[in-house]
Amino acid sequence: MPVAEGIKIANPNLIVIGFGGDGDTYAEGLSHLIFAAKRNFDITLLVHNNRTFALTTGQYTPTSPKGFVGGSSPKGTKEEPFNPIELMLASGATFVARAYAGDPIHLKKIIISAIKHKGFSFIDVLQPCVTFFNTSKFYRERVYKLEDIHHDKKNYQLALKRAREWDYSSENQDIPVGIFYQTKRKTFEEIVDPPKRRNSKAISKILKTSI
Repeated sequence: MPVAEGIKIANPNLIVIGFGGDGDTYAEGLSHLIFAAKRNFDITLLVHNNRTFALTTGQYTPTSPKGFVGGSSPKGTKEEPFNPIELMLASGATFVARAYAGDPIHLKKIIISAIKHKGFSFIDVLQPCVTFFNTSKFYRERVYKLEDIHHDKKNYQLALKRAREWDYSSENQDIPVGIFYQTKRKTFEEIVDPPKRRNSKAISKILKTSI
């Protein structure tokens, strides 16, 4: 996130899209995530959430269910997972969504909407790791689309209610996917460097000098 934020500040005209896993985003990178949402950077972030540290052979992450058995928790983790959707709503993200990788057409629509949104866009992509935590069947049986129930994405309290329908642990809850919340607010770039004051030639000169 810090690199993406730096790119956006240096050249606000760029479309900046970030990618991360649930481990590096929700664990060691959590503070960067929260402040990017709080500041409302005009950045789109896609989190590939397989709810395990898949690249390092299956340790548990902040969104692994309680009791998850992995390399770092052979007897099952004792921790409850946290809910990144609820966290992003509380942190001030202006576009909060969740999608399922098993439905690429729906995922594509959400990504396009996120990129078009002016402000911090967050998408938690439920993405099974078939090697260390195969949740494919689990998601197929429980996922439903928010647009199918005519969810009002402008309603913050309703977004919180929908976010709390699934706590990333329970197996007896339906899982809503789609855009939970979308609103408008000044971006961080607009606040620190208003367009009318921006001197693109001066910025270009500074960048060339630095290089």
